[in-house]
Amino acid sequence: MSEPKRHSTDPGILRYDRFSRVNHWLIAISFVMLVLSGLPFFHPFFWSLTGLFGGPTMTRILHPYIGLFMTLFFLIMAVRFFKVSLIKRHDIQWLKQIRDVLSNRDERLPPVGKSNAGQKLVYWIMVLCVPLLLITGLLIWQPYFADAIPITLRRLASLGHALAAFLAIVTLIIHIYSGIWVKGSFTAMIRGRVSKAWAKHHHNLWYEEEMEKERKEREMAKRQHQIMTGQEPK
Repeated sequence: MSEPKRHSTDPGILRYDRFSRVNHWLIAISFVMLVLSGLPFFHPFFWSLTGLFGGPTMTRILHPYIGLFMTLFFLIMAVRFFKVSLIKRHDIQWLKQIRDVLSNRDERLPPVGKSNAGQKLVYWIMVLCVPLLLITGLLIWQPYFADAIPITLRRLASLGHALAAFLAIVTLIIHIYSGIWVKGSFTAMIRGRVSKAWAKHHHNLWYEEEMEKERKEREMAKRQHQIMTGQEPK
């Protein structure tokens, strides 16, 4: 998908602040580490990956701790992005027009806020998967909790852990692909800012909200200047 051209005079719009970007990449890095350290215990084909973590024993030790860190980072993100991830009527319509999305027929799509329906689905799927991974992971965590858990429950927890991990991996693969496909999305999570043209093209409702904020800020600054210089506010 092409990216709208950014004019040299366009200061852009802040899409993600520094904290959000750092937290996002901490989640991404820890998730990749979880996948690489978890796959060897899912199937022998991936056993060689344990070498990345210092061998099988160290991999087994590190995996749950990495999971705890990722859960913490994700919880922070989930709280911060909760409001913008609520599903609204235009999101349902966006999903109904998924063929237009995939065909780049953006002019046919309904208005989009800061997050589109696809991004919101990723959010809610991960909100489901991460707690499930945490709970099932604790139930099978050797040597701390697993020995106190009935074998049947441990087996069910292992199955649930694998299914949740599979769903999370597939979801994030789609998320990564979408970030690359929609040019400007990936760099936005690195630099934090996007051009106004990009915002208007891909997230027009959010763009209008940001423009309204800018207008109010300019009016406020103008009034403060008038007061400080003794002018009569208009």
